Amino acid sequence: MKEKILNVLKNIHEAKTLIEINDLLNLTTVKEYQELQTNIEELVNEYLIFKTKKDKYLLIDNCPGLKIGKLSINKKGFGFLLLDKEEDIYIPKDEINGAINDDTVLVEVTEKGLEPAGKVLKIVKRNLKNLVGEVKIQGKKKILEPDDDKINLKIYLSPETSQNCVEGHKVLAKLNKKIDNHTYIGDCLKILGHKDDAGIDILSIAYKYGIYEEFSPETIKELDNIPEEVSEKELENRTNLTNELIFTIDGADTKDIDDAISLTKHEDYYTLGVHIADVSHYVKENTALGDDAYERGTSSYLADTVIPMIPHKLSNGICSLNEGVIRLTMSCVMDIDKNGKVINYDIFPSFIKSRKKMTYDNVNEILENNHIPKGYEEYAEKLKEMHELAKILRKEKVSRGYIEFDIPEAKIIQDKTGKAIAIKKREQHAGESLIEDFMIAANETVATHISNMELPFIYRVHDLPNAEKIEDFLNLVKALGYQIKTNIKEITPKTMQKLINELKDKPEFLILSTLMLRSMKKAEYSKNNIGHFGLASKNYTHFTSPIRRFPDLTVHRLLKKYLIEKDFNMSTINYLEKSLAEIADHSSEREVASTNAERDVNDMKMAEYMESHIGEEYDGIISSVTSFGLFVELPNLIEGLIHISNIPGDYFEYVPELLSLIGKSTKKTYRIGDKLKIRVISASKETAQIDFEIVSDKYDRN
Repeated sequence: MKEKILNVLKNIHEAKTLIEINDLLNLTTVKEYQELQTNIEELVNEYLIFKTKKDKYLLIDNCPGLKIGKLSINKKGFGFLLLDKEEDIYIPKDEINGAINDDTVLVEVTEKGLEPAGKVLKIVKRNLKNLVGEVKIQGKKKILEPDDDKINLKIYLSPETSQNCVEGHKVLAKLNKKIDNHTYIGDCLKILGHKDDAGIDILSIAYKYGIYEEFSPETIKELDNIPEEVSEKELENRTNLTNELIFTIDGADTKDIDDAISLTKHEDYYTLGVHIADVSHYVKENTALGDDAYERGTSSYLADTVIPMIPHKLSNGICSLNEGVIRLTMSCVMDIDKNGKVINYDIFPSFIKSRKKMTYDNVNEILENNHIPKGYEEYAEKLKEMHELAKILRKEKVSRGYIEFDIPEAKIIQDKTGKAIAIKKREQHAGESLIEDFMIAANETVATHISNMELPFIYRVHDLPNAEKIEDFLNLVKALGYQIKTNIKEITPKTMQKLINELKDKPEFLILSTLMLRSMKKAEYSKNNIGHFGLASKNYTHFTSPIRRFPDLTVHRLLKKYLIEKDFNMSTINYLEKSLAEIADHSSEREVASTNAERDVNDMKMAEYMESHIGEEYDGIISSVTSFGLFVELPNLIEGLIHISNIPGDYFEYVPELLSLIGKSTKKTYRIGDKLKIRVISASKETAQIDFEIVSDKYDRN
């Protein structure tokens, strides 16, 4: 009956009494009325229907002043209700009403305008799954102080589960018994270690996002059946590529190598081979190994700590395409013409023996400096041919609208004790671009093949940007004084590409390209192929990293099912239609969790690094302007806050339409892109915060 109630109220925008809803449903008996009463109260409790003070009912979706969503709380106490298809709603600190970060809440919209505001009416669901914190002793009781300072709760640890805990232990816990909205009894699930132990800082963040280092006992047991070497039997029904010139290119410290490449140059075209570790041969469905890989969804790279998707025996061993050993692979071999178009291809199971584990640094020496490092002599010409093809592929992508943001990333260097001792900017050179271009070609080819077969599949998709967010970004560019020539009436990869190219010569380009990227939607996994906007690609998937990503592993399983087993049974197709949707959603969620953990680790390690540099001066650029101050980014990507109270010379006010802080008396203006010399005045690893003060303006617009 619930479905009937929801359907009958779907197009009704005025609250109805129970009797009126009874009549709309044409119910005629007392028993039906009682059933209606029970079901509608359940729908109220499920927050699908709102009950007014006059005992009338209306779909929450049809209540213009009510919204349900997740609450994101700022460290300063205010928050935002996050909505999928509407603008987020600002929630003032005094209207939070006991809710905490990540709660699902019912909110009443109290103001409308440029920035709608609201107040929390009710906590619908408390979403605290992975609670990590530090044990503190308070009298005879042990309390948990959550690492996330947005979780404003008092949590007493139950004596039964915390008997082995001592002060300073970092633990994983769960809420057990609610005393009130702010007080709980919690159970200690696992002691991670003492807060001062090496690596516990990173592990605490990993556990916060549900990224666990241990594999299940069942998985550990299954590892006994994983071979150290590939057997002769495993080579049956596979194409032997061991005589081909195949090698890998990775970072110097990479141990989980899942892609290798080969190339033959012909008169009018190139034959590119992309050979990917056949992880699906070892990590099968309905096994503990497979289940653990699914739960993790991805490997997580947190500073120099790797928490792998599959155990190291596989990721660094039998699955890794290590130099000089036979490995099982899935190959995508493509004939590519001089215009960068794939004119022929084949996808098949194979086995290879990589000739050399190359590093990006050495390959870049050859491609950029024409210097051949020792041991690379016999490969230099082949690498130059590959570079030639990579440039052709890049040109083809750019011609169709491929958007190259070129956003720099930070690399954290730690000492043996796990302390951050350097922050460097990751560089992308010719070697990195070459591998990226080759992997994109293989991913597109595999996706196109299955798309043409019209079979269930997992795609890597990237939806069109939200027009309003692009408009906001353009207003920001105009506020900086730049006139944009690109016509943005229709949002396409080409127009976005033209826009970013227009900004490339601006001093604020790195900041602007980052802001533009944030204004676009995030790529995700889906069984529905809507294309990839950022790559300007109609068909795209992830095929090339099955050691590190579960969707890639799933793609390999599907390729075998379709291309080798020829399994097109309708029961199989129907099962896949449902299961692939679940895999895609789960994989997208785990990717977000891993990305957030990586961000938190970077923030913490940057603050830890700057704790040793308080008082030092640096050149920086304003990366963001807020009502409470300026964020300044240093050349090594470390970002710190200059609080508005620490800006000298005047009382500064935030002018949102200009995204600037302007002095009330002097009219001195600070805005995005301005260059400053700053001094570090404080840094805290515990709060992951860094504070600066202005030493001098490097670039004064006044």
